[in-house]
Amino acid sequence: MIDLTPLFNAVIAAAAVAISVFFIPWLRSKTSAQQRSDLLRWADIAVAAAQQLYHQCSGQTRLDYALSLLAEQGFDVDLRQVRDAVEAAVLKLHAAGEAAQ
Repeated sequence: MIDLTPLFNAVIAAAAVAISVFFIPWLRSKTSAQQRSDLLRWADIAVAAAQQLYHQCSGQTRLDYALSLLAEQGFDVDLRQVRDAVEAAVLKLHAAGEAAQ
């Protein structure tokens, strides 16, 4: 009988290499893209809600509300990317308001 153990070991090693080289980076790129998409979507929601609820208050009040809403959703509001997403959502909201006029 032929011992196939070295063949099985080689197949397992090749599968491990393929997973390490291809699947894990692919999964990481998909996760981060999904996270960015979620952040931008929630930033739009938070900014629109802040504008609707606190339209007569200062910009800082609206920013604080939007950041607290994002924090409730699990985003780290101390990160620059989160603040940039909020600023982008504010810009988008203003552009939509100007286009409507």
